Amino acid sequence: MGSAGLLLVLLLLAGALARIPGSEGGKETPAHFLHQWKSECHFFNGTQRVRFLDRDFYDRQEIDYYDSDLGKYVAVTPLGQPYVDYLNSDKAIMEYKKAQVDRFCRYNYEALQGGPVIGRRAKPTVSISPTKLDPTSPNTILLCIVRGFYPVEIEVRWLKNGQPEKEGVAFGEELQNGDWTYQLHVMLETQPQRGDVYTCQVEHASLEAPITIQWEPRSSNSAKSKLWTGIVAAVIGVIFFAMGLSLYLKSKKAIPIQPPAALMN
Repeated sequence: MGSAGLLLVLLLLAGALARIPGSEGGKETPAHFLHQWKSECHFFNGTQRVRFLDRDFYDRQEIDYYDSDLGKYVAVTPLGQPYVDYLNSDKAIMEYKKAQVDRFCRYNYEALQGGPVIGRRAKPTVSISPTKLDPTSPNTILLCIVRGFYPVEIEVRWLKNGQPEKEGVAFGEELQNGDWTYQLHVMLETQPQRGDVYTCQVEHASLEAPITIQWEPRSSNSAKSKLWTGIVAAVIGVIFFAMGLSLYLKSKKAIPIQPPAALMN
């Protein structure tokens, strides 16, 4: 590490200690505290545009950060304002942070190109799960579940009979699966009618064409019961009609034929 880098580390450590509650004025430092930095590189269209963020946290709360798009530090809380003012006034530190876009972000992007992160694609799997929160309500909740995709950017749409649905749609947050993949749940609350076709459409960088999964409402138990009741009643009616017709025809055959009166004389 060069002298400039060592100087920067010492300055950062000094700034961190200066901001720890209890370290001012000879007060005793708390027994337990957490102070950490988090560096982020945001890439747009490869390395054509790169944004570098250097975020500063104290006890899980972000207090300040450096933003390469702004070219300076920004205070998030009053605790970080004195440190931010000090860093922004030092030209050497500002030049060092500005160089991190190339030295840290672009360099590591090139080093990881073709590895397990850069350029990685994982295709999603899609399923639809229908449910009713209230058995007495005509509304049905359709849940489109998208699993196992990477990168995180994804587009999910609900369609009804081929037309986009916007009313009653709610998006969950992308959840990490712990294996460099994500999952997303998109809900649609609707009143399905017989003959309707609902489609969950998913577009993702890993797919050559969108994935479409369809769902159609089925007849309810009461509707099926009424249908079978009608069929059974119709069959019984036909049986009784046939029996009545058969008895009628038999009775017609049983009536004796009377000869004409002239022949009897």
